[in-house]
Amino acid sequence: MEPREDQRHRRFLPLFTAHEASVHGFVRSLVPSREDAAEVMQRVAIILWEKFGEFDDQRDFRKWACGVARFEVLAYWRDRARDRHVFDESLLCTLAEEAVEDSRGQARRSALETCLEKLPAWQRDVVLAAYAPGARIHQLAAQRGQTPMSLYKLLHRIRLALLECIGRTLEAEGTP
Repeated sequence: MEPREDQRHRRFLPLFTAHEASVHGFVRSLVPSREDAAEVMQRVAIILWEKFGEFDDQRDFRKWACGVARFEVLAYWRDRARDRHVFDESLLCTLAEEAVEDSRGQARRSALETCLEKLPAWQRDVVLAAYAPGARIHQLAAQRGQTPMSLYKLLHRIRLALLECIGRTLEAEGTP
């Protein structure tokens, strides 16, 4: 490999590897079978590699990759347009937008789980108890020997810490 090509490869591979599962999930949500999704993903990977020279490092790689994947999914459906069970393009666009939003939600849930694990055990126990089904703050506060207001304030501080942690985690992963 030429030095320039090697440098391009070193930049591309970590980005693609970090976001491949998310892009694959996006494609899989819009393509009916695993085999077809895998075929679309192969084309997406090739196009991402070929167009990586045009990628601006200041942009979100996952968003860019999902944009490329979206066009490949549309091409997939256009190729199958003769099938009477094919969705029209406007519905596919709507589904694609919802899939992107869902992947953001999954990333946020994953970051929350990571951040919960980082909390001290006693804080994690308080949060899990407060959000357990049927939990009552006044009962939990009494069990802990606190007033409900002091428990609310504690939960507020923990939620702020979790929010900051989630933001840092998503930023480190390159997820908006």
